[in-house]
Amino acid sequence: MHAITAQNDFENVLIVDDHPLFCDALSITLQNMAHIGEIHTAEKLEKALELISNGLKPDVVMLDLNLPDVDGLEGLVRLKTAADAPVIVVSSLADNRVVSQVIHAGAAGYVPKHSQRDVFRAAFVAVHSGDIFLPQGCVLIEADEDDEHRNAVDRLATLTNQQGRILQLICEGKLNKQIAYDLSIAETTVKAHVTAIMRKLGAQSRTQAVLTAKKASFASVLQESG
Repeated sequence: MHAITAQNDFENVLIVDDHPLFCDALSITLQNMAHIGEIHTAEKLEKALELISNGLKPDVVMLDLNLPDVDGLEGLVRLKTAADAPVIVVSSLADNRVVSQVIHAGAAGYVPKHSQRDVFRAAFVAVHSGDIFLPQGCVLIEADEDDEHRNAVDRLATLTNQQGRILQLICEGKLNKQIAYDLSIAETTVKAHVTAIMRKLGAQSRTQAVLTAKKASFASVLQESG
């Protein structure tokens, strides 16, 4: 965690959520809490990463799992690496499997969106104390009960932010030339990144890389919960 001040335990809080009403409500909730400094918001993962690359150093991040530009745990992994700060996941899901996967992927806490204000306060207190915050009644499922999923998350965590962006575009079916155009980089640079991505993911092809990324998603859980 970044250095905290005597006035505000959390000098900068970053909320990443694409629902304006919930984002506004959460901002108001946090503003009414003691020891909270400035609140920043982003509606997409890329916007959050852009804020961080431009100098924002959040002391804690509140992240919605379902963002328009990222799937499943990839957003958590990439944001946690970029921010170097604890991430509290906020989601409408409260399934033990989802919570367990999020915590095993490195989140500092998990708060269901329907929670009362006191729950959000408790989450901040726990995270500030270095503890993991879980929803009431949640029972964590051991990580070794889903080794394939965990392995995929661990491999994703080794990617740099740029490699994570490129993998996301690969998952969208874009070719190297299109990726180079979207990211304003040379196609040879994209090829070098793709090679590094496949090496880190242990993939022999782009298709295998996509499958590894999808193994770290919540697709099956989301479908069953829906």
